[in-house]
Amino acid sequence: QLQLVESGGGLVQPGGSLNLSCAVSAFILDNYMIGWFRQAPGKEREGLSCLMESTRSKYYAESVKGRFTISRDNAKRTVYLQMSSLKPEDTGVYYCAAKSARTTSLHNMCLRGWVDYWGQGTQVTISS
Repeated sequence: QLQLVESGGGLVQPGGSLNLSCAVSAFILDNYMIGWFRQAPGKEREGLSCLMESTRSKYYAESVKGRFTISRDNAKRTVYLQMSSLKPEDTGVYYCAAKSARTTSLHNMCLRGWVDYWGQGTQVTISS
């Protein structure tokens, strides 16, 4: 079964931190690149950070570089997005996604949104 299930969203004050989790089915974890995307109100979906396990490569969008960290725990079959110094413009629905590493690059996955599977999304709201 191919599944991505996000959790951890919520309401946070500006400057705060939040950790998102994505539970990933074993097949996806072993064979796919995993990434986090965000869709802010009225905007297109944006790739924030993507991870390729085989090369230990990571991609971060400029808008989150230095503030967000992507990681994975293979034993728990979970990919995380640790977010800090959150801003109101970080508000949106956050999606976990997967793309076969055999069909494109990490860069294309995150920059172009080339994805094979999406999670259902989790809402993050940054507001005082």
